[in-house]
Amino acid sequence: MKPLNDILRGIKILNQVGPAPRQVSRIVFDSRVIEQDCMFVAVKGTMQDGHKYIDQTIQSGATTIVCEQIPEKPVSNITYIQVADSSQVLGIMASNWFDNPSSRLKLVGITGTNGKTTTVTLLHQLFRKLGYHVGVLSTIKNKIDEEEIPSTHTTPDAIQLNELLHRMVEMGCTHCFMEVSSHSVVQNRIAGLRFTGGIFSNLTHDHLDFHKTFDEYLKAKKRFFDELPAESFALTNIDDRNGRVMIQNTRAIKKTYSLRSLADFKGKILETPLDGLHLDIDGNDTWCRLVGKFNGYNLMAVYAAAVLLGEPSDEVLMVLSGLGSVEGRFDYIKSSEGTIGIVDYAHTPDALQNVLDTISELRTGNEVLITVVGCGGDRDRTKRPVMAQIACNMSDKVILTSDNPRSENPEAIISEMMTGVKADQKNKVLAITDRHEAIRTACMVARPGDVILVAGKGHEKYQDIAGVKHAFDDKKVLTELIN
Repeated sequence: MKPLNDILRGIKILNQVGPAPRQVSRIVFDSRVIEQDCMFVAVKGTMQDGHKYIDQTIQSGATTIVCEQIPEKPVSNITYIQVADSSQVLGIMASNWFDNPSSRLKLVGITGTNGKTTTVTLLHQLFRKLGYHVGVLSTIKNKIDEEEIPSTHTTPDAIQLNELLHRMVEMGCTHCFMEVSSHSVVQNRIAGLRFTGGIFSNLTHDHLDFHKTFDEYLKAKKRFFDELPAESFALTNIDDRNGRVMIQNTRAIKKTYSLRSLADFKGKILETPLDGLHLDIDGNDTWCRLVGKFNGYNLMAVYAAAVLLGEPSDEVLMVLSGLGSVEGRFDYIKSSEGTIGIVDYAHTPDALQNVLDTISELRTGNEVLITVVGCGGDRDRTKRPVMAQIACNMSDKVILTSDNPRSENPEAIISEMMTGVKADQKNKVLAITDRHEAIRTACMVARPGDVILVAGKGHEKYQDIAGVKHAFDDKKVLTELIN
């Protein structure tokens, strides 16, 4: 139990009805998990409005209600707290409940369209090798040191988030590296958190199903930097056209990184062989095990962030050179006959372009490149023809297939992708709805030395079809079939 006044620290209360002080057993915003003497926070979500369930939660045992509008007939002996934005205060109250864990470690958030997972994973690896206890919050998994905690969203809800951060503090973590999605900013899931720093990777076409316009998507990313505290750092990729936009209104200390321009942290790619990257980082000759120019930016972000967090640059570079690849990001497989398979999470036009550019740079010219790609259902439809067009422009053969169709008809998704295929490209395109069959077909037509790219799902271990998650692992399937 916690005193209500402690939970409400930092909250602007518009009106309060009912008894005070009061003890609270738990904070919840899901009306299905009410317990006796809990606080119910009525949040207006994208699908449901929690205000509809206030009476139901009181009958189930809630004694404190936080809402944007107090009911016309308040129930006696129930405490009602009226606020301007329930979702905003939920984050602040969750932070208070768990004793503000984000202020007791160095929390760094990474946002952008591509590179978030790789960057947080590499930072986790780096700081572990430097001897720290470290947490990570990512799409692949949440981790406390080496303990893995499965994740279901890029960013958990405000209560889960603070609970995870509290566990990290309790287990001695000094740092946490966290993906910050545009959804989490708009939905106030990160409200109440205190960030030591923020990193911007890039901004390209994605999530327009949620944000509706690219401008709204940009504003969501920018808001993260606008709200950083003055003593934190805001690190941005100035080679991206939106890099400076992200930090133009921030109070934080502005820092930049680049592979092409003058910046606070300057890198240059010297070589891009198939087994790594040869970089010049701030005048230091550096070899890294990650592949592709896009990973050059991820490595620069990691290096710059580590230095801004107070680590000696020479130690950072030494550890950086030994860091390994990230699951589902340019995952490399080679068959006994020499056929090369690559699994990548590329599910946006820009990410697919980056992966195909990297493969093109590594080809000798004799290999046939076969790309297997699909698009998710219930997501931004405008990128479907664009993804198909990029695949056709840069591949010798293309197999359009099902990704995570969710509630949509997979054949309909593929049909929309086909509209991006030019008339003179149709002879090199196959449409195979079954993803396993699509990968099998790619392996059957590939010859020794050819390259098969399976894009879109990366680390995911399932296919979401009509609301049911079926076990499916691109890397496992490709590894079996390529051999």
